[in-house]
Amino acid sequence: MKPIIFHIDVNSAFLSWSAIENLKNGSETDLRLIPSIIGGDMSRRHGVVLAKSLPAKAYGIKTGEPVVNAFRKCPSLVTQAPDHTLYEKRSGELMAYLSSVCPDIEQVSIDECYMDFSPISSRYPSPEAAAKEIKDCIREKLGFTVNIGISDRKVLAKMASDFRKPDLVHTLYSHEIQAKMWNLPVSSLYMCGHSSVETLRKLEILTIGDLAKADPEILSYHLKSHGRLLWNYANGLDPSVVEPESSALKGIGNSITLSADALTAQDCHHVLLKLADTVAARLYASSQAAGMISTEIKYHTFQSISHQTTLETPVFAADLIYKTACLLFDEIWDKTPVRLLGIRTSKLVSRDEPVQLNLFDLTQANPRTEKEEKLDAALFNIRKKYGEHSVVRGSFLHAKDEFKKH
Repeated sequence: MKPIIFHIDVNSAFLSWSAIENLKNGSETDLRLIPSIIGGDMSRRHGVVLAKSLPAKAYGIKTGEPVVNAFRKCPSLVTQAPDHTLYEKRSGELMAYLSSVCPDIEQVSIDECYMDFSPISSRYPSPEAAAKEIKDCIREKLGFTVNIGISDRKVLAKMASDFRKPDLVHTLYSHEIQAKMWNLPVSSLYMCGHSSVETLRKLEILTIGDLAKADPEILSYHLKSHGRLLWNYANGLDPSVVEPESSALKGIGNSITLSADALTAQDCHHVLLKLADTVAARLYASSQAAGMISTEIKYHTFQSISHQTTLETPVFAADLIYKTACLLFDEIWDKTPVRLLGIRTSKLVSRDEPVQLNLFDLTQANPRTEKEEKLDAALFNIRKKYGEHSVVRGSFLHAKDEFKKH
């Protein structure tokens, strides 16, 4: 039996949550009903649009564009600064309610999550009926609206929730992709960013259907493994499952929110190196090695994406974690400003557990020399005794530490 997966996404979350708070505090204006945005500096009109109302969208205002551009399109635009403390609170209320409906919830960002409908399917006449009831309860209990996408694949559920908004339920099952998805532009495909769209345009691939029918080898040549991933998604292929929080926590990782957006690959790689050092130290302290590595990116628009790979041989050394994280980053980064970077490791095993090396792929296995192992141990012991900054890489000596840890 195929799983049934819901993707639940708050409609214009930041703006909706701010609007509700304003009304609760006595405001007579509902930001959702007028041309309005969340983001930027109200006095100087700097920054980017983090969320927009439907009336603002009618003026052509887009999430992620500079606030000054938004005001050119609509001089009477109302703007409000973001309140991240409020947003965390509202997100917590949403996830608490959804967890009371079904415990199999995988939260992927502050305003969206996946739900495995299968465990609760017997309580409802259909997935559509369940989704409508959940959607309506959120509106009545919490005061804001969500879209819910339903599918037998996670990526298709995500795509379905992005169909016409707000406050709607859409299906996109595997057998529906040709009718509902293939005629859409490739820019509508999940994880197909600006850079990928431009590369595909040069290959005369303009729609998701064009992408689905393309030769995956040609896509891999131009976009590396990300090309194959996009081809899989265009064809509705996604083996991933809903991973509740209890499973997600079975790993070691770290993320950094940048005080200033990173604009170049070099800057991002520098941050990933620092993260790799921290993750490696935590793995070493727990005597574990990682069989899977994931790199997370959150853009200046607060959109988050991640990419992961399974390793043939578990690793715990910083340089191997760093190289893998950079490869993953390079495959998914769309060349737009980055606000947060993260590395997470999972599929952990004991560092002393014997592994079977692949004799035909020793490069990927990349076993560590005894000298490198001793150096890792020495550095770990020095930092443990004298502090994290007692030994630093030369590349960090003159670097300005412009980020906050999460």
